[in-house]
Amino acid sequence: MPHREEPRRNRLLAALGDAEWQRLHPDLESVSLGVGLVLGEPGERVGHAVFPTTAIVSLLHRLEDGGCAGVAVVGFEGMVGACIVLGGESMPHRAVVQCAGRGWRVPAHALLDVLQRSAAWQRQLLRYAQALLAQIAQTAVCNRHHSLDQQLCRWLLTSLDRLEGPDVVVTQELIAHMLGVRREGVTEAAGNLQQAGLIRYRRGRITVLDIDGLLRRSCECHRLVQREYERLLP
Repeated sequence: MPHREEPRRNRLLAALGDAEWQRLHPDLESVSLGVGLVLGEPGERVGHAVFPTTAIVSLLHRLEDGGCAGVAVVGFEGMVGACIVLGGESMPHRAVVQCAGRGWRVPAHALLDVLQRSAAWQRQLLRYAQALLAQIAQTAVCNRHHSLDQQLCRWLLTSLDRLEGPDVVVTQELIAHMLGVRREGVTEAAGNLQQAGLIRYRRGRITVLDIDGLLRRSCECHRLVQREYERLLP
């Protein structure tokens, strides 16, 4: 069994009281989350919630014609399966691992049992769900009104908030899916940021060289979402 405190690298699990922790801990299962692993599909019944610790998961909205666009990302601050907390039984979006790492999985029935016994943790997870909805709404606005360069900056900053270093290891295809554009558009936008000295772009890896420059070049969307997360999940 991994170290007892490791699950608490996830902020939602860290918010558990001692009694609730003792009840939930036996049902926690450590999982390896590889790039491209699908954790849920739209309309699929959710049997488990996943609490990432070092991985990042993208939530994608899929269209009938096969196209898709990212609506949110989830890292150590949150969970995949917020629909369980909100009373739903199925995922509204596709959940796919964006950056490899680890997380903790818990059966839906065990999660609901603890929620029913802890009003404080239930409030914490509902506040997280509100922050996630704010991110989804702001991403929709960003995708509609801001340039591809600005969207890529926003996505990189959002990813860096959930990583320990300056490197974002991700496929070009997944970036294209997250931004809802063709891969050629990602190549052009990343090239613009690299030419400006903000990133170093190699196949499968983006290294951020100037985060302040990235913040200046980005739109306001990252800042607004970050402010909402800090307000709801201090």
